[in-house]
Amino acid sequence: MPLSRTAKYYRKNPKARIKHRKTSAKAQKKKDAVRKRVQCNLFNKKNKNSKKGDKLDCSHKKGKLVLEKQKTNRGRGGGKKK
Repeated sequence: MPLSRTAKYYRKNPKARIKHRKTSAKAQKKKDAVRKRVQCNLFNKKNKNSKKGDKLDCSHKKGKLVLEKQKTNRGRGGGKKK
């Protein structure tokens, strides 16, 4: 699978990559982000339809947890195409 534009950019710009990693780490330490991850982990553990490697993600939709394809969940709100 070829690299995305963002991946190519961060490979070429090591300073930007370091800054990006720092800001991402900071964002993932926030209470809301941690709470969401914990909720999804518990949901996946309890849900019988969720198995390792099934290409499904736990998603927060309208205040509920749902299983949906990784592609649609991770693509939502991602980078915009030019």
